[in-house]
Amino acid sequence: MIRKLLSFSTLALALGTTAYAQAPAPAAAYPTKPIRLIVPFPPGGGTDILSRLVATKLTEGAKWTVVADNKAGAGGTIGIGEAVKAAPTGYDLVMGQKDNLVIGPWLYKNLSWDPTKDLTPVAHVAYTPVVIATSVNSKYRTLADVVNGAKAAPGTITYGSPGNGTSIHLAGHLFEQAAGVKLSHIPYKGSNPALMDALAGNVDLLVSSLPSAMSQIKAGKLRPLAVTSAKRSSSLPDVPTVAESGFKDFDVSTWYGVFAPAGTPAAVVTTVNAEINKLLATADMKAAIQAQGAEPEAMSPAQLGNLLKKEYTQWKGIVEASGAKIE
Repeated sequence: MIRKLLSFSTLALALGTTAYAQAPAPAAAYPTKPIRLIVPFPPGGGTDILSRLVATKLTEGAKWTVVADNKAGAGGTIGIGEAVKAAPTGYDLVMGQKDNLVIGPWLYKNLSWDPTKDLTPVAHVAYTPVVIATSVNSKYRTLADVVNGAKAAPGTITYGSPGNGTSIHLAGHLFEQAAGVKLSHIPYKGSNPALMDALAGNVDLLVSSLPSAMSQIKAGKLRPLAVTSAKRSSSLPDVPTVAESGFKDFDVSTWYGVFAPAGTPAAVVTTVNAEINKLLATADMKAAIQAQGAEPEAMSPAQLGNLLKKEYTQWKGIVEASGAKIE
């Protein structure tokens, strides 16, 4: 009997040891390798500038390796599509914003993804007004000058934007409606080409995100006429809003946030959100973002998700009314 008990005990111990040996090891702490931050627009624009700032500061502050990777095209929807198809491990993130998440899905007919279902909100980074500006050599010194000129000669004043159907273009479209004027929209493939032509005087006006135009404004080569947000930008406190210029309640801003593929583990989302929010609370990061004409703003993943859903629904009608839909 004693021998049998010993045999059973020995067998149980052996099985327990085997089971213990075969148990999976605890998951390694995130991250254990470089993180790719997809930038869905060309180098030099507002999204690229803020993306590289986030990548650099996370690398410096959190001691992670974060690499910005430009995947431009189709109003930012190509980069989003690449993020949607990536493995949901937390090692492929994307900088989303109003153009590619809120407007793009209503603009491009055959997109295979839905931003509210195929992406996981991670962290809001910043918001920024659109700026209406002109070359410092332009005859237009105020927004009133532009409106008066457009009323005197409808369709003769041109404005450049980063592309047809972008939030920047639609901000210009909404301004035309508010002012009751007709301008001629010139779409470019990105912010930088539009900026260069505005500086050269090839277009009368530039409608741009503030980060994209800020360096030339600071250099005195670009004259800001108005910002489109409800209140003045802290980066350009002397520049009036469109609302202050006579168009009550005009308010168009864009925002930037980090997203991950749907199914990314909640623990990873929480970790990345905490690190980005920690960065946004530092004086250094706040100053760096504001220097680009943007305003830092931290959010929880749930708050960013609610912002996306609200604007996704709201901007459907604006895109349809603009006639900017691309087949």
